[in-house]
Amino acid sequence: MAEPERTERRLRPAPLLFEPSEVVADPEHFFDLESIEDPRELLARATELTLAFRAAQERAVEFQAVAAAQLADPRRFDRMPPAAIAERAEWTEDYALKMIEFGESLQHGTDTP
Repeated sequence: MAEPERTERRLRPAPLLFEPSEVVADPEHFFDLESIEDPRELLARATELTLAFRAAQERAVEFQAVAAAQLADPRRFDRMPPAAIAERAEWTEDYALKMIEFGESLQHGTDTP
């Protein structure tokens, strides 16, 4: 029996809007979710934010990896050793080595998502 063709709709993450500083001071306030009374709307908005934060986290990790690879590049006169990169980013040295490798693959377009 053939599997049905999967047609997944790629969800576009919700925009992450900056919150006014006086509202951020309130620990109960989070992107105005506490003011949404309809549970369907609350679920939809919370899901949008979850997807946006995941996308932002993935992009940030990619930028970290590229920066680590650039800092470790032996062609740089101010090259940093992996241990120094690890210390600066609060990583283990093993993780820094993996991030450097990942960053190099991103720079050369050899990484596949």
